[in-house]
Order: sequence, then C-alpha cells, then structure tokens
Amino acid sequence: MFLLALLGAALALGFGCSEKDRAVSAPVGDIGLFTSLPILWNEYGELSELLKPEVDSHWVVSVLEQRGALRPLDRLAPLPQDLALLVMAQPRPLSPDENVVLDQWVRGGGRVLLFADPMLTQHSQFAIGDRRRPEGTVLLSPILARWGLTLQFDEAQPAGAQAIELFGQPASVNLAGHFVPAAGASQCRVYAEGLAVRCRVGAGAVLAVADAALLEPAFGESADDRAAVLDAMLDDVFAD
Repeated sequence: MFLLALLGAALALGFGCSEKDRAVSAPVGDIGLFTSLPILWNEYGELSELLKPEVDSHWVVSVLEQRGALRPLDRLAPLPQDLALLVMAQPRPLSPDENVVLDQWVRGGGRVLLFADPMLTQHSQFAIGDRRRPEGTVLLSPILARWGLTLQFDEAQPAGAQAIELFGQPASVNLAGHFVPAAGASQCRVYAEGLAVRCRVGAGAVLAVADAALLEPAFGESADDRAAVLDAMLDDVFAD
C-alpha cells in the first residue's frame, strides 16, 4: 500500500510526461488500474530510482489520464464503487472474494477493459519467480467463465509481432490468444477473430483483449499508434 501511495503521488505530479500532446478524449471519470505490468513503475531494484523525475512515464498512463483520474489498485475486494472504469492489464490471479466483488460490480453497471495475455512476450529484468515480474500467463478462468468467456491459445502459431487491424486502427500482437463466447451468448461481439470480445454483463460491460503486446513500452510514432488503439478500446467499452 505504501508503494501504491507513492505511485499515486508521482502520477498526481505528472513526473516525466514527455509524449506529444494529443487531442483530449471524452472523459469518463475515475479509472482504476489493476496490473502486474510495469505501467505505473519502471523495473528498477531501488525505490529511489523508481521515483526519479527524469524517468518518462508510460504512454498508457498518459492515455488513461486524458479520460479521468487514475487510481492504482492492489486488490479488488473491496472495489471502489465510484469508479467509472476498471482497467485490468495482465492481472494476477484473483482470490475468491475478488471474483465475487468484481462480478457484482460489473453486473451493477461497471465497465472493465481487460488485457488477458496467455503468453506474455514483454521482456522483464526480473527472474522467473520474482514477485515483481509480470504475470507470464493470465489465470482468470473463474471470472471469465462467469462472464461466458473461454480464453484459448494456439501453441502452433508463429512467434513474433503480427500486424493486424483492431478497432479500425493498425496494431501488432505477439503470441496472442483468442476468446470464445459461450454458445448462445448473444450479448457478445467478437473482434479480429476473437482477439477481442465485448460482452454485456448485467447492466455493465467487459471488453477483453487476449494479448498485452499493445501495452509494451513504445517510442516515437509507435506510441501514438498504440495510443490510438487504446483510445478506440476506451470508446468501445462505453458504447451502448
């Protein structure tokens, strides 16, 4: 909790934001971010290095902060009821109480943008087994099943970045999975052959993406391209 408090302070001060200005997108309200990826922090061993003001913030932070105040979360139980959106980016496995709280929140009208990568390709300087290392494989079967979704992965697919079109924008994926809605799930819309799927869940909605390569650090124009895709996803999760 102490680390998250420091991260929140750093976000509020806007440390290191060096990306080019983009047109301000429609605000949505407070955004919760629940992630194992180094989006809110850099992969440094020392806390003093993490908060250096000359370190650029992640481009994802800039995109999300155009939509609302960013609130880092380390647990989903309890889940702040005033959030307009919850972004789950390669999250750790949820505890039973977190599954229950999250499902109830969505069915009550909550919106979730979920990045669930079955084979994370982003490099990490931390060794396998280090708690600071991002989740290599997302393990969310209970909540996905509750929402009528199955995450599948084709082990025979070639490795390496693959160019696709997603939400009308050019994007790249790497060892992506795909979602399969349950039979008769009429409230789901599938994109890019299951790479992404948007489902109505009660009064709320979930937009799930079966790859997290989009969220990797980017530089120059590639950051702007990725920001355009993320912006389109944020628009879609709020579409009626």
